[in-house]
Amino acid sequence: MKMKLQEVYSALKIQAEDIPNVQITGVCFDSRKAKDGDLFFPIKGERDGHDFIESAIANGASASIWQKDHPIENHDIPYVVVDDVMAAFDQLAKYYLNKVNPKVIAVTGSNGKTTTKDMIASVLATDNNVAKTPENFNNEIGVPFTILNMPINTEILVVEMGMDRPGQIEHLSAVANPDVSVITMIGEAHIEFFGTRDKIADAKMEITNHLQEDGLFVYDGDEPLLNERAESLEQNTATFGKNDSNTIYTTEINSHKEKTTFKTNLWPDLEFSIPIMGDYNVNNAMAALLIGRRYHISAENMQQALANLYMTENRTEWVKAKNGADILSDVYNSNPTAAIEVLDNLQKLSTGRKIIVLGDMLELGSASKELHESLADHIDPNDFAKVYLVGKEMKALYDLLVQKYQPADLSWYSKDQLDDLTANIKEELNSDDTILLKASHGIHLENVLKELI
Repeated sequence: MKMKLQEVYSALKIQAEDIPNVQITGVCFDSRKAKDGDLFFPIKGERDGHDFIESAIANGASASIWQKDHPIENHDIPYVVVDDVMAAFDQLAKYYLNKVNPKVIAVTGSNGKTTTKDMIASVLATDNNVAKTPENFNNEIGVPFTILNMPINTEILVVEMGMDRPGQIEHLSAVANPDVSVITMIGEAHIEFFGTRDKIADAKMEITNHLQEDGLFVYDGDEPLLNERAESLEQNTATFGKNDSNTIYTTEINSHKEKTTFKTNLWPDLEFSIPIMGDYNVNNAMAALLIGRRYHISAENMQQALANLYMTENRTEWVKAKNGADILSDVYNSNPTAAIEVLDNLQKLSTGRKIIVLGDMLELGSASKELHESLADHIDPNDFAKVYLVGKEMKALYDLLVQKYQPADLSWYSKDQLDDLTANIKEELNSDDTILLKASHGIHLENVLKELI
């Protein structure tokens, strides 16, 4: 980003005289990360962002937004008075987006958003100047922040969009006006707030509400809820999945501990490789391939980009226990679809004894008992020698698994018994074992992980 403060006033349609000659080279909303050239947006969170303007100045901010319903104070930097800080954030982002004028790829979905964003950016960067959402900055703050901090020479911007309520994706899509909209999949994440998967699908489809007229909608073609809704779109569509009715589908998949290889119908003789475990990640890769094809990236370049993929975050990661055992850690997020995918892929690995530790999957509302029970069909003593379950919601799964497992191989703990859980795992875990830890963050299995490694 590069603009004079005068241009900020103009973009926000604010009339003023004697505007200081200040160069703005970025924006920030966290005063601790402010630097020279930044325009500080005092966004209200748990505390009012205006309380941190002095901190932003101390860390180098060159100017600040100021909401006019706050008493005006004297500061050592110029401030731009606006009616609403968040509205100004969006307005300036839209202005800068139009100024740079990149192609915009917007990505949402119940699972796989960040991975798919990274894959798309990696594929497109083989022949373009690409910027993407940092980390998982995918909400009302993160999307305009991503836009305003992209370099002036950006040709393609890949934006991740998350949601936890209806209308949120609509708002983000209106800011970004995507050229390509992507939905990775429809799962049960946040079903407590939406009630049904149908309503989740409706909310995710908001990503197409501001899709350019000549835009492309890329989605999971194995999902009936998306197929139904895509029929009403006037824009072109392209689908990925396992069924041969999709635009791109897999003809071969080989799962390994730290990579997955696959072939597709579009390039039958070309084997693609991604440096992460899981058949479910192949769908994310195929979405990236469809977008790469739209922007004329060669198959060979896409193959190389996926093989050398750099992940923003890979919460499902392999780490070593103190005794040498392999730990597959995913302690920050869990929902039924993701849990089933990890279980199904883990049981395919030709490793030694496998142990699983599963904690509550949160925000499932009235469907929680049924959805926790749904994991039972994917857990068998022939695949997983020992099962440890944590949390009150996992009690429903425990009550089903007692029909399959011997008492010594199946345990249940309340969430305040993590010390007991850790001690029992340490006592049982062998150096040649593989153990999975997966739960929603509210269960805090990261504390168990810390003790094991």
